[in-house]
Amino acid sequence: MTLEQEIGRRRTFAIISHPDAGKTTLTEKFLLYGGAINTAGSVKGKATAKHAVSDWMEIEKQRGISVTSSVLQFEYEGYCINILDTPGHQDFSEDTYRTLMAADSAVMVIDGSKGVEAQTRKLFKVCVMRHIPIFTFINKMDRDALDTFDLLDDIEKNLGIETCPVNWPIGSGKDFKGIYDRKTRNVVQYSDTLKGTKEGHETDISIDDGDAVLAAIGEDAKDKLESEIELLDGASAEFDLDAVRKGQLTPVFFGSALQNFGVEIFLQAFLRMATPPTPRVSDKGLVDPVKDGFSAFVFKIQANMNKAHRDRIAFMRICSGRYEAGMEVRHVQSGRVQRLQQPQQLMASSRKILDEAFAGDIIGVFDPGIYSIGDTLCLPKDNFRYAGIPTFAPEHFARVRQVDTMKRDQFVKGIRQIAQEGAIQVFQEYNTGMEEIIAGVVGVLQFDVLKFRLKNEYNVDIRLEELPYEHIRWIVNRDEVDVKKIVGTTDMKLVKDMHDNPLLLFVNEWSPQMVLERNKGLQLANFSRNDEFQADLT
Repeated sequence: MTLEQEIGRRRTFAIISHPDAGKTTLTEKFLLYGGAINTAGSVKGKATAKHAVSDWMEIEKQRGISVTSSVLQFEYEGYCINILDTPGHQDFSEDTYRTLMAADSAVMVIDGSKGVEAQTRKLFKVCVMRHIPIFTFINKMDRDALDTFDLLDDIEKNLGIETCPVNWPIGSGKDFKGIYDRKTRNVVQYSDTLKGTKEGHETDISIDDGDAVLAAIGEDAKDKLESEIELLDGASAEFDLDAVRKGQLTPVFFGSALQNFGVEIFLQAFLRMATPPTPRVSDKGLVDPVKDGFSAFVFKIQANMNKAHRDRIAFMRICSGRYEAGMEVRHVQSGRVQRLQQPQQLMASSRKILDEAFAGDIIGVFDPGIYSIGDTLCLPKDNFRYAGIPTFAPEHFARVRQVDTMKRDQFVKGIRQIAQEGAIQVFQEYNTGMEEIIAGVVGVLQFDVLKFRLKNEYNVDIRLEELPYEHIRWIVNRDEVDVKKIVGTTDMKLVKDMHDNPLLLFVNEWSPQMVLERNKGLQLANFSRNDEFQADLT
């Protein structure tokens, strides 16, 4: 197979949703069809139940939520699929944001009984910013759902994108009879026998075979379906693949991930419509996935995925060319030329060593502590950077202290490693060492994860003392001002981040402007200096 063919068969996408819409359950069913697993797990359930493959962290299994993105790769009908399963909870939205930077398209899962929810809107806006194609799966049709036309209207009004239903539900809840495929004009009869397996049987009946449709779904459902099809054909947007790939139109599908109905239909259509890897923006211009040599960027770092080894894995999205075992690459940020250590294909926490990988693939490499989120890798002869991945400004702050002062080394190591993953941001007093540590997070649930992971992975108990700060500013021109002589406000605190960049924390929203007025020439920003290239692009 040629390089162009290998890259052309790759589909790399993120799955996004509001919590409990069924995103992780849908992911499990995809894996089932790809033969990656034999029995699908559930996110919630009894203590003895099988957990979802993508929820591999101990805290995820205990709480029944996804708190970190998972990477899952498998083959299906000639395609090589890279799924990025993201946390739905808003407190982990920063992890989802970074993951979307590595995806070529997004699958949006919506609960049919609730429609568009708050977190869906937030994540959707990120997709729009990146102009990536969005495919919608309206889930849980085996439960009572909102009116189908209202659901489509909800998507269009709330998200500002046109919808094109590819199939159409016949009832919902106990009256759910199946779906109507608009292209084939077939009724696909609902069966709940598939559930956690891919065996079973879906009956296709032509809409023109009136007697067979009547026998399958009943007179009331048949009459309603015929009137809805007539209305749909006259009122809905026409399918336009070009508009889909530009992120202007979302194809909509219906089904039940839990009952495994409509999932394979959706998967097959998605793979046909979604784009293979496309060119990426760098500081030297667009990088072509086929024509240019190997390049990649780091979008996630995860420590202690393997309890036996306590290692750190840097997740990289390959943007162009081909990776071959033993090849040398340039780590642009440090300028070093090196061999990638133990490059691996991921299946959540499971992995296997790779001999080769192509543009579109997500690989994990052993990180001895040199990589940061947003770093670029390329061939030794090249020297360019991909757009940096912006960090969300923390909204909650807490002083962190270890309970046992004899475990200082484990504590410092743990807090640094978790911070390098991007799960939290760590600050210190500007003119001291690590004596006082302040953690900043986007959502308060991240504090619980920090406490759990330090105990579980580093055997360190901590106490958290919440602080009143809500606003943060980086000092842009720190070389031009005497940071220690800044005239501040009573609610201001001077700290530094892990890169020794000075920052100011404030309690009140108006205080940053007041500090600027009191210190002529001072420049403040709500993003890190390390993200300057990203800031220039947006």
